[in-house]
Amino acid sequence: MSIPLLARARQHGDRLAIVDAAGEHSYAEVGAAAWRVASHILNGRDDLREARVAFMVPPGFDYVAVQWGVWLAGGVAVPLCLSHPLPEIEYVLDDTAAEILIVHPDFEAKLRPATAGRDLRFVSTPDALAADEAPLPEIEETRRAMILYTSGTTSRPKGVVTTHRNIEAQITSLIEAWAWRADDRILHVLPLHHTHGIINVLSCALWAGAACEMLHAFDAETVWQRFVESPLTLFMAVPTIYVRLIQAWEGAGEAEQQKRSEACEKMRLMVSGSAALPVSVLARWCEISGHTLLERYGMTEIGMALSNPLHGERRPGTVGQPLPGVDLRLVDENGSLIYEEEAPGQVQVRGPAVFLEYWQRPDATQEAFTDDGWFRTGDVALVEDGYYRLLGRSSVDIIKTGGEKVSALEIEEVLRKHPHVAECAVVGVPDAEWGERVCAAIVCRTDEGLDTETLRVWAKDHLAPFKVPTRCLFVADLPRNVMGKVTKPEVKELFADRS
Repeated sequence: MSIPLLARARQHGDRLAIVDAAGEHSYAEVGAAAWRVASHILNGRDDLREARVAFMVPPGFDYVAVQWGVWLAGGVAVPLCLSHPLPEIEYVLDDTAAEILIVHPDFEAKLRPATAGRDLRFVSTPDALAADEAPLPEIEETRRAMILYTSGTTSRPKGVVTTHRNIEAQITSLIEAWAWRADDRILHVLPLHHTHGIINVLSCALWAGAACEMLHAFDAETVWQRFVESPLTLFMAVPTIYVRLIQAWEGAGEAEQQKRSEACEKMRLMVSGSAALPVSVLARWCEISGHTLLERYGMTEIGMALSNPLHGERRPGTVGQPLPGVDLRLVDENGSLIYEEEAPGQVQVRGPAVFLEYWQRPDATQEAFTDDGWFRTGDVALVEDGYYRLLGRSSVDIIKTGGEKVSALEIEEVLRKHPHVAECAVVGVPDAEWGERVCAAIVCRTDEGLDTETLRVWAKDHLAPFKVPTRCLFVADLPRNVMGKVTKPEVKELFADRS
């Protein structure tokens, strides 16, 4: 076995690896379970030779055993989203041409229909975990290891293929930058079909010999309880989770608030990523927890590329500087390098963590890379006094209006400063006069709503530094129950319907 992550796990032996609803599990126990899973899915073969193995398993010991078992057998792991409807699952099964589907009993009824008409071996996790051990193949680091699917905001989701060497590079970069150590203990509340949950939290913890406490799903009160009761040192989440935790803290009694804040202060690091973190959320969380959240930037194709420092200034609204092993540059629309600060450019990344290919999409893979091997992220950023600040996706967040290019993320940050705005999403919608109209969907802090004309008047002054022609600013007031549930494509459709 030459899979770096699994080889390191052997060295950790009886150290605590996973804590879940079933109890505590050592590294040795996870490794042994993974061997049994690998033996079962090999089913007499000597090597799966990169056969795709899809699996739907809830967070915990079983998930890790299955993922590692797929790798030990020589397969390519394809983790499925627990909440996706069957048609989306079937799309992934067909796109990857998966040969094996491993399913936890909780999801057997949901996924059994997916085997109809497909040459697909259905495996139940209890059967795999109870198998006898068999000889395992030797796995090279250059082999394909995992396929994760992009969000597919502009087209059908694409499978992002990473090798074992890519995964090692992604992990070791964060181990160095965030000083992971064996006595760390992290609470895991993120989905396990994305890089954030799989690499940043789970794999980094298990590489370091740390303990990973895994919840089946996020619940604000349960997380606060774990903060108080468990000896945690790390926590990583998305901005929406921090918003929910703030709301739960504010709804607690004074004594409970103090207890929760003291629990946070005992941790050494809290990280936010996967979406832009509103400065107001960062500030409020700092007041509650004593932590200035460490913001970072990455994506499925590259792992993490930029990070604010572990030790040093963490600047609100920025994503820091390149991580160890990452080469990063900004280029203009003609592909020329940008050297000056505060000049927006498209982010390009190169390094050992960058993915191998889009699964079965050679044209898309070729288009994603420059001739000299830099990956085109599709994001736009600028440098301010040595720190990178993201302006958003060039296809979604950069709005061309009235002859100016403006950042939807910057406009959203301004609008959130209005005392009655709880959440917002800004998009550009085609317009004959302006090129694109700047459209903002607003969720108010109360059920009373907000007069949109009043907001437009307020925004005129506050958005002036960002060159936003407020004459083409359109506002829609959305109900509070959609908070955190509306995507930008849906907002675009909302305003297109109103045009």
